[in-house]
Amino acid sequence: MAFAARWAAANGEPSERIQAIIADAKRLDRVIKYVTPAPKGFQKDWKTYRGRFVEPKRIRAGVAFWKAHAADLKKAEAATGVPAWLIVGVIGVETIYGQQTGRFATLDALTTLAFDFPDAHPKAAARAAFFEEELGYFLRLALNGKTPIREWQGSYAGALGLPQFMPSSWEKYAIDHDTDGRIDLRGSPADAIGSVANYFVQFGWQTGMPTHYPVNVQSTGKALETLLAPDIVPSFTPTELQKLGARLTTRGQKHNGKLALVRLENAGKRADTFVAGTDNFYVITRYNWSSYYALAVIELGKAVEREVTARTK
Repeated sequence: MAFAARWAAANGEPSERIQAIIADAKRLDRVIKYVTPAPKGFQKDWKTYRGRFVEPKRIRAGVAFWKAHAADLKKAEAATGVPAWLIVGVIGVETIYGQQTGRFATLDALTTLAFDFPDAHPKAAARAAFFEEELGYFLRLALNGKTPIREWQGSYAGALGLPQFMPSSWEKYAIDHDTDGRIDLRGSPADAIGSVANYFVQFGWQTGMPTHYPVNVQSTGKALETLLAPDIVPSFTPTELQKLGARLTTRGQKHNGKLALVRLENAGKRADTFVAGTDNFYVITRYNWSSYYALAVIELGKAVEREVTARTK
């Protein structure tokens, strides 16, 4: 109720109206379960993660989406420099091109995460503050539109529409790509396409730059620790990367800019997967702060592009 009163005052709304909305929200125990940290000993596995997204069903759906919205993809790429395959990869990983946009009541999901975020999470206070802010953005989005607040549905984390934008991203980066006078990320694939492209532009996408290069890691000990310390932030020149034992292809050696040694863990006795990530790889992780997510988006988008190209020859 204190949040509702503060938000109402800051946004020129009657306090009673906002408090009534918040009072109607329901705590969702499933949401709390989903954001609770994985049990100790859980091991990430790139092969398993990749298999969830780069698979025949999504590739077929991606080809159909590309064909149906080729003009909008071409328009977005021409305007922003963000390639069609990347836009298609994102929407495919997020929602299988609108097939799975989430069935959680957005009001309930965001209030649960804002006010009942699990204390067991190592960043509980920061995450709760983030979701409280997103709740505020959602209230403004819903109250300014024509859709009743109870009809808004999305992911358990409050993400919405084909591209799964958080409410703050909807306000900051969504655009009216189909020029019909309104922004609709739930019902307009064109708006979703244009908004994803605009998101990447706003976070510094560089047209023509690769996302990553193959790398053969021979580093051990302190050299490997040094390479992995910056995580996915590009921090080394190609020469520095190689001196520390990460061997690049000829193309990678000629890269004009910094690179990051990105490690994706594989379970069992399989060797981990490594790539040399560029600034554009880092930009993709601003959509979802995960190297696993970024590489899955890239590989799905490229797989769809290959199928589309093969079918047009």
